[in-house]
Amino acid sequence: MGVKYGQKSSSNTLSLCIPAYNAASHLPQLLESAQDQTKPFDEVLVYDDCSTDETPEVARRYGATVISGDENQGCSVARKRLAEYASADWVHFHDADDELLPNFVEEAREWMAAEDPPEVVLFGYEYRDGESNELYSTRRFDAEALQNDPIDYTIRTQINPFCGLYHRESFVEAGGPDTDPKVLHNEDCAMHCKLARAGLEFGADPAVTVINYKRGDSMSRTNLWKNARSRFYVLRKAAQFNGDTHGSVIATEIWSNVGRLTARDQWDLVIPSVQLALDLDGRIPSDEGGIFRLLCAISPAAAPYIREYLIRFFKPYLRR
Repeated sequence: MGVKYGQKSSSNTLSLCIPAYNAASHLPQLLESAQDQTKPFDEVLVYDDCSTDETPEVARRYGATVISGDENQGCSVARKRLAEYASADWVHFHDADDELLPNFVEEAREWMAAEDPPEVVLFGYEYRDGESNELYSTRRFDAEALQNDPIDYTIRTQINPFCGLYHRESFVEAGGPDTDPKVLHNEDCAMHCKLARAGLEFGADPAVTVINYKRGDSMSRTNLWKNARSRFYVLRKAAQFNGDTHGSVIATEIWSNVGRLTARDQWDLVIPSVQLALDLDGRIPSDEGGIFRLLCAISPAAAPYIREYLIRFFKPYLRR
């Protein structure tokens, strides 16, 4: 059982919290989907992260309360401010360029009304093309794995806040998002790892309540090298706090990220990654390819460089 931070109020109100930066073109779709819920949100908050477009005006036009930032600091700081500002018992964070299905609030309220709900609930979501609306996949989370070992699950699984429901007081008392600038481009994983370390209980619901859109200009797709670097710092932090108990899974994730670092020419973090993985687990990576495992048996430090050279020489199309 996790640490129960807040006494859950019987009023069970729900805030929709939207970090937004230059989101004027996307906000109408999201805010209309919020208005189309079968049961309403109790408040809708938009954090304007120093936008240069009409983001705050669009938000107010749809009845949202706008909180204005003093300087652009990214979505983690925005989520922290939103959670602190919200007056509801529960919060749901949603990216401005995604969409809610009409059943989100109704499904959320069932969990909120439970006798002793987990502090974090993850719903299923659809992954669609932002232009054609083509459905790529539907994703659901493993409720049993989340309940048994949320630290393990959050280390190895990408979890986005747009599919989550969070008990506000517990979230705030646990420190909320990780606002360390080094994890900015892997901030979703950093946040859920932090919540798991703090002892919050996690649950999962197979109900699909959200649409996540694939967009070519999204922050994650236009900053792949920053994603790889941020992932290293998330995993290094996980090693600092949970290396004694979860060293093997952290090392596996580090080895996986080494390939991303070399592919994106982030050479300065390769040796620190290898050393950290070896310090945690001390074994040749078991989840990598046979050639790479053989190279690691000869020289773990040289293996990533040799593998990347071979890929660029024999399969250059993989690095275009």
